[in-house]
Amino acid sequence: MLTVTAINNAKPKDKPYKLADEKGLYLFIQASGSKLFRFDYRFDGKRKTLALGSFPDVSLADARNRRDDARKLLANDTDPSETKKAVKASKNGVLANSFEVVAREWAISYFTNKSASHQERTMRRLENYIFPWLGSKPISEITAPQILEVIKRIENLNKLETAHRTLQATSQIFRHAVQTGRALRDPTIDLRGALPAPVVKHMAAFTEPKQIAELLRAIDGFTGSFTVQCALRLSPLVFTRPSELRTAKWADVDLEANEWRYKVSKTKTMHLVPLSTQAAKLFADMKALSGHGEFVFQGGHDPKKPMSAAAINAALQRMGYDTQKDITAHGFRAMARTILHERLNIDPYIIEHQLAHKVPDALGAAYNRTKFIEQRTAMMQAWADYLDELKAGAKVLPFKQA
Repeated sequence: MLTVTAINNAKPKDKPYKLADEKGLYLFIQASGSKLFRFDYRFDGKRKTLALGSFPDVSLADARNRRDDARKLLANDTDPSETKKAVKASKNGVLANSFEVVAREWAISYFTNKSASHQERTMRRLENYIFPWLGSKPISEITAPQILEVIKRIENLNKLETAHRTLQATSQIFRHAVQTGRALRDPTIDLRGALPAPVVKHMAAFTEPKQIAELLRAIDGFTGSFTVQCALRLSPLVFTRPSELRTAKWADVDLEANEWRYKVSKTKTMHLVPLSTQAAKLFADMKALSGHGEFVFQGGHDPKKPMSAAAINAALQRMGYDTQKDITAHGFRAMARTILHERLNIDPYIIEHQLAHKVPDALGAAYNRTKFIEQRTAMMQAWADYLDELKAGAKVLPFKQA
């Protein structure tokens, strides 16, 4: 019989050799020095070998226990090698159908046309709140109570909106599992009403002319970098999404036609912004500074990258505004939407097109970047003039549409 001392003292030779134990167990010592436990047996008249692990990861006592387990299978007319293969295949199948594997597979297709930031936020929620508890479980075996337990942990952190969004992503993953044959149904359906309704939080925005006038004068007095100054002044004039303004590229700006064309981050559709004379001048001012590069608003530390996502809000805060309660970079959109309709009497349909929202028409057609372009061009100039008059304290009359 083998002893631990004998195993430790066994040295590699030019050719592999064996050190026998009993009942078919032996240690196979390779020329490289590896020491492998093996068990020889016969099944259906054929000689077979079962690998039991390597020493010292598998001790001599463990190797003998594994040999004894194999002998019990043989006594029941079962091949130990085939049993080992079946167990391994089963484990691999479970791993391949685990919630995390299916979730990452879902993400590859789902986020194809979504923004990188949206994908990052969603995957971070799953990695922080779902995978540690449900990631390794077979997706077909996960129950509604198990899902609710992990979702409630998020709610208990006073992150109700995050809880809802995480549950929504979980449901989408289950639907993908159903579509690919890894689950029979989506158990999150049973959790409708299990979480309190989220509180709708609107982006902070000014919608009163007096407030807007004070804001515009404060922007004119901002003493930050020239890049941020121009971005701040352009924000109310073009009222695009903040991410779209800060990543504006010179290749998309046509100062001869006074147009800015780009792909909308949210819908991945092309959009056209007619530039008022005021907006065109600000772009022209920036051209002298950054026209040699890719981005209109270059990063402060790396001109090859766009301006920081936090730059506009940070500037508003430096000016004394609370970006949670007063005005935020995204709030310029709500400000324009409200004032254009209520004060300048612009048709909401035209405003929605300029906001790059999907507005189906009577024929069901979605957003068209050139639709109502003449009216939108007139609207953008009237809007810029209105803001100038507000800032100057002049009386502003409603815009009369053609």
